[in-house]
Amino acid sequence: MSDAARAKAKVVIADDDDDIRRLVQITVTNAGCDVTPTADGESALEAVRRVMPDLVILDVLMPRMDGWEVAKALKKDPATESIPIMFLTSKGQEHDVLEGFEAGGFDYVVKPFSPRELQARIRSLLAKR
Repeated sequence: MSDAARAKAKVVIADDDDDIRRLVQITVTNAGCDVTPTADGESALEAVRRVMPDLVILDVLMPRMDGWEVAKALKKDPATESIPIMFLTSKGQEHDVLEGFEAGGFDYVVKPFSPRELQARIRSLLAKR
């Protein structure tokens, strides 16, 4: 199947910071994905259940459910438990990273981040699906 015939990967991103959300949206779009941006945890959960994306990128510190709560809710639901989750957050302490993986994260990126590295990590996660 040619790349043009293959459907674009769908990615839901959640970050309450407008500038970061736009930067992540541009970065993910430039990686060849269709993006659904959301600004808080509850909106992210609703978007994931509606879109059924190939990847979810979550900030941790968000209103109306933090990223860890969203990840745990997705992992408890048989319909969404297999969707890979990447945390993209300023919380970079070792215990934060460990909590992210315990919540079901497949990857953990600390802000500030390199857009090129983020694209490489996204492509790597999507290649495994």
